[in-house]
Amino acid sequence: MNKKSTKSYLFWIGITLLVFPGLLHAYLLMPFPGSQDLNAITVSYYLEKIVNPLRAVGALLIIWYTFVSFKKDTRRSKISKGVVLGLCFVSFYFTDFRYKAETMFEEPRSIKFANFIDNKVSERAVIIGVVHNGVAKAYPLTYLGYHHKIQDNVGDKPVLITYCTMCRSGRVYSPLINGVKQQFRLVGARHYNAVIEDAGTKTWWYQANGNAAVGELKGQHLQELPYEQSTLAAWLTKHPGTLILQPDNHYLDDYNDLKNYDRLQAIDKDSTIKNKDKLIKKSWVLGVVVNGQAKAYDWRRLSKKRLVNDRIDQTPLLLTLEKDSLTYHAFDTSVNGKALHFDMNPLGQLTDRETASLWDWDGLSTSGALKGSRLTKVQSYQEYWHSWKYFHPASTLWRE
Repeated sequence: MNKKSTKSYLFWIGITLLVFPGLLHAYLLMPFPGSQDLNAITVSYYLEKIVNPLRAVGALLIIWYTFVSFKKDTRRSKISKGVVLGLCFVSFYFTDFRYKAETMFEEPRSIKFANFIDNKVSERAVIIGVVHNGVAKAYPLTYLGYHHKIQDNVGDKPVLITYCTMCRSGRVYSPLINGVKQQFRLVGARHYNAVIEDAGTKTWWYQANGNAAVGELKGQHLQELPYEQSTLAAWLTKHPGTLILQPDNHYLDDYNDLKNYDRLQAIDKDSTIKNKDKLIKKSWVLGVVVNGQAKAYDWRRLSKKRLVNDRIDQTPLLLTLEKDSLTYHAFDTSVNGKALHFDMNPLGQLTDRETASLWDWDGLSTSGALKGSRLTKVQSYQEYWHSWKYFHPASTLWRE
């Protein structure tokens, strides 16, 4: 092999180092065909750390070749190498901007809230609601779905409000790690779920369960905070003084891309599926975890019944939907050591069979023998079936 050939190889090695690691990194962290089915989060994590160093080595090889041998190349060789370098810049556009999660899904430039009087959000919108020390806030799904996360405070409590549209999974976490408040960035996705990184330890966390998948804190969990998902109208009934997140005008087109995302199932929009009760990957389920045992409830069947009495690991449960068919609740129905069973009366009110007491949608008995008693809320999640099954592989499924 002559010297010129050797130097030419160095140019092509430089091009490979300049382009291939970034392309592979983008492929693994975005939902390209086949990429999300690979168990590659550890590879993705360490690849991100070496992409730029490898690019630097590649760039040095190319610069060295340009100064030493490029002028000796034939005109045809110079043109071909120039075209390839141009394609490198195109590649950078796609890997470092077009398909980079934190630039595709930016955080709000301004976070503004309004009370009921000044609110511009439709009361039909589905929201994630959080309450702390008497302060209530509502975050519409269509805004969260684009931004993926909003870092905020509810009262004096810092919160990390997250949502992944690929999983239909909303979660609220404490951003405190070992007592220190962290800022989080959106890394990308693995197994069709958003992955976020804290600034302090650079650990990567799955959005759907708060588990640290790789990094310094691997195996730990973000502290999950309670929240409710409901229509804004239903939330305002319980929390009339709530503060409602308003749209950031910089992202109105992005919000419009999610129009009706909060209301319509994919199966309802797919005219090729004749059996709408068929369970598919993007079918909605209502998921709960009680004492480590997970169970999913087919949303379509649940919405037809509106009320289900069930039991998980000796814990009596009530799963129920309000009249809007979008606001859902899960309660532990043990009161004074006894399990209650519920029905819905002709007026759409909750009543227990044991005492015929009336209960509101916040789990409070408003009249009857148990007036003043309160059911314990059980955190529940509306999620795509494929996501719930992946992150809760031992989950059972209710489909009565």
